[in-house]
Amino acid sequence: MPDAYIVAARRTAAGRRNGRLATWHPADLGAAVLNALVDETGVDPAAIDDVIIGCVSQVGEQTFQLGRNAVLASKLPDSVPAVTIDRQCGSSQQALHFAAQAVMSGTQDLVIAGGIESMTRVPMGSPLTLAKAAGIGEGPFAKSIQARYGVPEFSQFTGAQMIADKYGFTRAAMDQFALESHLKAAAATEDGAFAGEMVPLDVVTAEGPMVHDRDEGIRGSSTLESIGSVKLLTETGTLSAATASQIADGASGVLVASEKAIREHGLTPLARIVNLTVTAGDPVIMLEEPIPATRRALDRSGLKLDDIDLFEVNEAFASIPMAWLSALDADPTRLNVNGGAIALGHPLGATGTKLMATLVHALHARGARYGLQTMCEGGGVANATIVERV
Repeated sequence: MPDAYIVAARRTAAGRRNGRLATWHPADLGAAVLNALVDETGVDPAAIDDVIIGCVSQVGEQTFQLGRNAVLASKLPDSVPAVTIDRQCGSSQQALHFAAQAVMSGTQDLVIAGGIESMTRVPMGSPLTLAKAAGIGEGPFAKSIQARYGVPEFSQFTGAQMIADKYGFTRAAMDQFALESHLKAAAATEDGAFAGEMVPLDVVTAEGPMVHDRDEGIRGSSTLESIGSVKLLTETGTLSAATASQIADGASGVLVASEKAIREHGLTPLARIVNLTVTAGDPVIMLEEPIPATRRALDRSGLKLDDIDLFEVNEAFASIPMAWLSALDADPTRLNVNGGAIALGHPLGATGTKLMATLVHALHARGARYGLQTMCEGGGVANATIVERV
């Protein structure tokens, strides 16, 4: 089977809710990333076969085919097609999988995979809340689903706490994990670790115009005391907003190329796609699925966990990567080495290729060979992707 390669991987710096990116339309956020990918590689924009964009809250400014609207807002010609997909938090990671599969099948040679989410302009859950307010339908969980699983709805907050309870994680342990995420992210920022993946954006703040090229949610001055002072999500739980991913605005993307396209366009590959895996399981506990997804990805690739140099496991809640580490007995020093979503933000549909951009650049910075990315997704689904630095 032909190989697929990542030849460019870029992202915007995350903006906090109502922060620096609040004035950016989601289509324009996506367009900035599309432009950066073609500018970096020098590829003729008309040569792009397709654009696949992940987005979770597809309503309002993010409806009516956001992927296509990002193309129309960019320098890409309108002859370039696009599609928008939703695999919840794994949307843009799945976009990468679809892009790689298209290239590996030989049907396409240059495909952009990415994601866009403005959680300021289109708040999380808007498709549900707006439909409910308008009296449209009964919601996404049919009575047959409720009867099958014995719950009226599926909740990521419930699932995250169920995992914390299952693995015996205390609040203190999860607070410590969150602190380390902020400290690693702050150190990586100061060291310039994210510079190669950033798409700088012009913004206007209360202090005046500036270039937004640093993740806005990092709190390098955090302490265990400050994190421990944050109110718990539930009275009987152990998770707080400080041990959950930050609401964020942002966009990200990767350009996936065939060997033929690399030769014809004079491209330099960053990473080879080694394995693409997606699995699904219990939708109630929901967020534990990265564990079996990782096991299947390793099995199918013929690799062992010790072969993987760096892991990116999305920090939806501290309990998720902590459970992943515990279940797989993985080396914590290889996990989210530049911090994770607790510090860097989680712009839902954009996070998949955001993490991949960080992973690919970190592999090059450290001279490492293999990287694995996985993330939990609504409905009890998880993607896992293994790449090899080139």
